[in-house]
Formats: sequence, C-alpha cells, structure tokens
Amino acid sequence: MLKALTFALCAASPALALCAATAAFATTQDDVLQADLLPGWQMQNGHHMAGLRLQLAPDWKTYWRSPGEAGIPPLFNWSGSVNVKSVLVHWPSPVVFHTNGMQTIGYHEGVVLPLEVVPLDASKPVELRAGVDLGVCNQICMPAEVQLTAVLDAGAPDAAINAALRAQPVGGKAAGLRAISCEVAPIVDGLRLTAVLDLPQRGAETVVFETSDASVWVGEAESTRAGGRLTAGVDLVASSGAPFALDRSGVVVTVLGPSGSVEIAGCPAP
Repeated sequence: MLKALTFALCAASPALALCAATAAFATTQDDVLQADLLPGWQMQNGHHMAGLRLQLAPDWKTYWRSPGEAGIPPLFNWSGSVNVKSVLVHWPSPVVFHTNGMQTIGYHEGVVLPLEVVPLDASKPVELRAGVDLGVCNQICMPAEVQLTAVLDAGAPDAAINAALRAQPVGGKAAGLRAISCEVAPIVDGLRLTAVLDLPQRGAETVVFETSDASVWVGEAESTRAGGRLTAGVDLVASSGAPFALDRSGVVVTVLGPSGSVEIAGCPAP
C-alpha cells in the first residue's frame, strides 16, 4: 500500500518527532522501502526458519523492537496465516542513532529479521501471511505498512537469514557476565530500576531495559562504568502513575556496543 507523508501529517504525531521542520514535500513508501519474505527452510524440530527482508533507500533507517522514546516500534500481524501456531522474531543487534539530541535504536538501510515459524502440524504445508506496520526515517519520518505472503516448504538454508541469526546479541555467559543484581526503588509515578553488572567492557555502551508488561513506559537508561562494573538506571512508569510490582524475571537488559551486543534475561535482587 502506498503511503504519502506531508509535513502536516509529520507534525501531527509526537512519535514522528524527527521530521524536519522544513519538509514540504511528499514521499511515498515505495520510494524508500522494499520488503519481502524469504521462505527459508524447515528445521530439525519441525519449525520453519523464514525471514522478513527490509531494504531501505540510502540514509534511511527503521527501528528495533525497543526503539527509544522517539522511535516507532514495528508491529506484526500473522492472522490469516495457514497452519501457523506462533511466530518468534529473532532480532539482530541494532545500532544506536543520535539525532537532534534524541536517541533511537534500529537498523540503517535495511535488515533481515529471522522468523521462526511454529506450525500447527509440521507434516502439512505452511503459508505465512505477514502484516507489518513500521516507521522509516531520514530527514523526515513516515509510517509504512507491508502485506506479504510466502509458502514455506522444506527449502534450504538461506545465507542472508543465517547471517542475521549470527548477528543476534550473545547471552551473558558468552559475554563473560559474572554477576548481575538489580535494585528497585519507588518513585512518584512508578519505579527506579538500577542494575549492576560485572561484565567486561565491549567498547562504547548503550544499555536498554525492557519489561514483560507492554503498558509500562521505560525511559532512556543512564549508565556509568568503573572497570568491570557497569551500573545502569532507568525509570519505569505504569499506566496507574504509581509504584507497582515488577516481574523481575520478565526484565531484559541489553548492552549494545560496536563490537556486538549482550542480552541478559532476568534482573535478580542483590
């Protein structure tokens, strides 16, 4: 579907805050984004490993699952698929952008997102139908929508999908994590979460927190480093506007760096 973006639409949405104030022209989705499904192959466990390939025009970007306060998280709709129980998106390590004093997280000029498709019946054909809403940005930002369909058969390993799988963040153990502990303190409208990680430094670092509750607003983390000790804090605000019970097991801490990223599930008490 073609989508045109004018400055009036751009200015109407706070989520599109990176739009240039002088943008007085219209750009269509097809000018900047091409998308397709890579059918991939059937895994030994009966799942299918497919891929969503997003190709962007030079200097354009799109966003990671946790895109920062000014970013636009992608939304997936698999309804209409045939013989599909669930779909798990495997996220390659993103990069951090700083524009007009704002931090966003995503992918520059394109990405392949591996899709692990779990069939209802592994012995029957699988048809994957993907509806994806996402944001793409350069000097302006625009909402994009793609509708894609692919029949998944036995297939053969795909080099682009495998490269994206290898680009995923490593786990804490593989990165040399020796310990992690998290303190939680109430603030007026939620919680302050502070994590201390005994983790070797991997270059310049950006720490991102996520919770299992999508209704919780997660701020931009502040972090400091003292040798092998990384300390990061973030404000969490619930829709109630008051302190709340945090599911520590549902917290994901990701440390992004130029030489790769580290993803740590769970945020235990000291």
